[in-house]
Amino acid sequence: MQILVTGASGMLGTDVVTVLRDAGHDVLARSRAELDITAGPITPEALAGADLVVNCAAWTAVDAAETAEADAFTANAVGPANLARACAAAGARLVQISTDYVFAGDAGEPYAEDAPIAPRSAYGRTKAAGEWAVRAEAPEHWILRTAWLYGAHGPNFAATMARLAGEKDSLSVVDDQVGQPTWTGDVARLIAALIAAGAPTGTYHATSGGHGSWFDFARAVVASAGHDPAKVTPTDSASFARPAPRPAWSVLGHTALTAIGVEPIGDWRERWEQAAAVVLG
Repeated sequence: MQILVTGASGMLGTDVVTVLRDAGHDVLARSRAELDITAGPITPEALAGADLVVNCAAWTAVDAAETAEADAFTANAVGPANLARACAAAGARLVQISTDYVFAGDAGEPYAEDAPIAPRSAYGRTKAAGEWAVRAEAPEHWILRTAWLYGAHGPNFAATMARLAGEKDSLSVVDDQVGQPTWTGDVARLIAALIAAGAPTGTYHATSGGHGSWFDFARAVVASAGHDPAKVTPTDSASFARPAPRPAWSVLGHTALTAIGVEPIGDWRERWEQAAAVVLG
């Protein structure tokens, strides 16, 4: 299959390109400089005959979006709309990467794929708008919501915690935000599995299994980096006020995957054990 990946130089895009090539697909990697999906209408020819387009291009600066929502909307909604129209015209399926931030973050059980969305931040609103645009413009699509991403090819929480653990005697990390740390390599492998399964159009959750707090994840990272995890101490979100509100509960369910016979990503602790050497170098 010929696959075009936008945002291919980012943390997720880099792993998507590598994994899909390893799976035997003909992958066209496009950075923003090579294909800016926000620049205006995209012609079918710009997709170079791709059967599938994976959109990893996005505005991911959550706090900055609070004061630059129009710019974030351009990247996260207008760009996907442009891409969706081009995919529909070219007969290509579109994979749109979305986020846990489309939910309010106040649930007590995993969010189902069809749970009502209620974003509380500018970033969440723009990603929700991107989902709407893809559903409206590209009949053949997969929307993959992910969360708490870490990987080897970009700044992320895991790399930051490992670095700080080597510089400081103690680290305070919030324990009242709960989610599913997810390796970009695993998201890429899930995309490959959906392709192999011929998965139907729809919304799927591309997050690890289980759940833990940022404090739990930080301790696991610090231990993997060879430091004493006891140097990580818990605190609460009120002590780390940010411009954008963070979801207290970012746990997503995987019913849609199991319903089509695709294995969800494994438990986050087990996946971190596999990822640590790659991510921390």
